[in-house]
Amino acid sequence: MDSVALVLSRIQFGFTIGYHIVFPTLSMGLAMFLVFLEAMELKTGDRRYRSAHNFWARIFALSFGMGVVSGVVLSYEVGTNWGRFAEFAGPVVGPLMSYEVLSAFFLEAGFLGIMLFGRHRVPRGVHFFATCMVALGTVMSAFWVISANSFMHTPAGYRIEDGILHVASWPQAIFNPSFPFRLAHMVTASYLSTSFLVIAVGAWYVRHRRHGEFALTTLRWGLGAAALLAPLQIFIGDQHGLSTFHHQPMKVAAIEGHWQTSRDVPLILFAWPDQEAEKNHLEVAIPNLGSVILTHQWDGEVPGLTEVAPQDRPPVAIVFWGFRVMVGCGLLMLALAWSGAFLLRRKLLPDMGWLLRILTLAGPLGFIAVLAGWITTECGRQPWTVYGLLRTHDSVSAVSGGKVAASLSGFAIGYALLFFAFVLFFRHLVRKGPDEEPEPKRTKQGARPAFLVTQDRKS
Repeated sequence: MDSVALVLSRIQFGFTIGYHIVFPTLSMGLAMFLVFLEAMELKTGDRRYRSAHNFWARIFALSFGMGVVSGVVLSYEVGTNWGRFAEFAGPVVGPLMSYEVLSAFFLEAGFLGIMLFGRHRVPRGVHFFATCMVALGTVMSAFWVISANSFMHTPAGYRIEDGILHVASWPQAIFNPSFPFRLAHMVTASYLSTSFLVIAVGAWYVRHRRHGEFALTTLRWGLGAAALLAPLQIFIGDQHGLSTFHHQPMKVAAIEGHWQTSRDVPLILFAWPDQEAEKNHLEVAIPNLGSVILTHQWDGEVPGLTEVAPQDRPPVAIVFWGFRVMVGCGLLMLALAWSGAFLLRRKLLPDMGWLLRILTLAGPLGFIAVLAGWITTECGRQPWTVYGLLRTHDSVSAVSGGKVAASLSGFAIGYALLFFAFVLFFRHLVRKGPDEEPEPKRTKQGARPAFLVTQDRKS
């Protein structure tokens, strides 16, 4: 085994899948948002919803295209760089990924054209059905991808023959122990991340006094959704953590920075884990709270990393800090969503330029949390590719480090250009704004709201 090829292959796959995951996350959230907008248009006849649907459908098309382009290389990468893994787990993971293409991707592709270009070509009910099918396809895609990945974390329903995994029970393999929690966590993360992108766009318009009523309603929709989704995501994350504690205790030990098995375990807020010395430096902790969260007992026992040999432990510092970045982003989103919704309800937010600027800058916050959570999950599984069955260093192909370095360099350049193009087109679409601007609503006295009076001014 070429150790350089192993390291570079891990970097390459982590880079490409980390790049890719942002766009399906956005597509899944935007697809459900489009369903909401079109349903409200059909129910109320309010043209604001059609204007918003047309605007966000363009951004959905952009993110969907980026997801397809950036994701197509992943299956090839498994074959070129992770041949032993493909040989060992292919009979289980291969069909699961194929189901994603044959069901979810075909469903999305089949109805995407109707949703994007069929507004004036098909009946309204047919167009709404197409939008629903696209949204369903994005969730189905997440279903199969998360199922395959969850199997690698908590394998179930398998048998091993001649050193190869085979399916003994498809229901057990698909609905493996970690799958329900991870699917719920990922779907909710997608909706929450998209809500903050919607908030950012709405806040930018309000701060720049553009697109009046569209700006306010966009901000209201995003804040309302985020205010509900943020606490729900925290609850789901807690349940997911308890499941992980049961099935992958060393991952949780790395997340919490616990080295020795003990009771009365504190919740470590800040530390610098030292894997060689098997201790934490600069530790700041709350006594007993770790036991309470993980065992629901004041003096519950929590296993430490020293329960297993050093070669069986995940990279602690990456997992420890990745988790804290994710949680920090989640708590910040909760605070921003609740405070923003409260101030908007009291009609104070449109005049608070500093908070609108913060909400605009918070647009990528959910996607940062998704990436941090993904790093925590995948690095926490190490040193296993299939947990307890196949080690990562036994999964790599017989490929040289130089070849992997060359392909990694090509991916880095190509993906950088793609991302630049995405940002450029996204910025163009946001600056262009919606096609039609509905007449602003009147107050009970017949006067226009203060913000709408100044909607055409530039800040």
